[in-house]
Amino acid sequence: MSEQLPERWSRAGVFPDMWVDPDDDPRNTAGPMADGELATFREYLTNYRLTLRMKCDGLTPDQLAARSVPPSTMSLLGLVRHLAEVERDWRNWIVPGEPAAKLYGEPDGDFEGALPEQSVVDGAFADLEREQAATDAAFAEHPDMSARIGRDHDAVRSLWVHRIEEYARHCGHADLLRERVDGRTGQ
Repeated sequence: MSEQLPERWSRAGVFPDMWVDPDDDPRNTAGPMADGELATFREYLTNYRLTLRMKCDGLTPDQLAARSVPPSTMSLLGLVRHLAEVERDWRNWIVPGEPAAKLYGEPDGDFEGALPEQSVVDGAFADLEREQAATDAAFAEHPDMSARIGRDHDAVRSLWVHRIEEYARHCGHADLLRERVDGRTGQ
């Protein structure tokens, strides 16, 4: 049985190893980086969030839900749902009181429930946007990077770095998943 593999391609013309041409890139990739630790963390997190969305752009629900690396349950849609769940988890670590319930239920519900339906896709992106905004608001209450917060008394700095690391790691997965779905490559 031979499997049809997509041909590798990039939309970029200026730098063919890029995802898009610099003038079309919504991330801050030109000019000086932000000043200060918190501003730098925000910029990196914003850029990774945009990268994830860019890797999902232009795909159908079937393509977004494709489990491109069997036997893994990972898909681009599953990553979107997973990161919505992770945003909620970070907020649960730092906000006092009872933790908010899981968005997608049982373990791996974020990936297992990533069905190729437009309503699931729309819901996943709405969940991600809502959870990002709520977690950003919770972190905005703690501008001191050295402060120890939450039930584990973690340093705010450590939590920011972990958030960035989580998105960076999953953007690496998204690179491979997208290339396997339709052959599109680029940073």
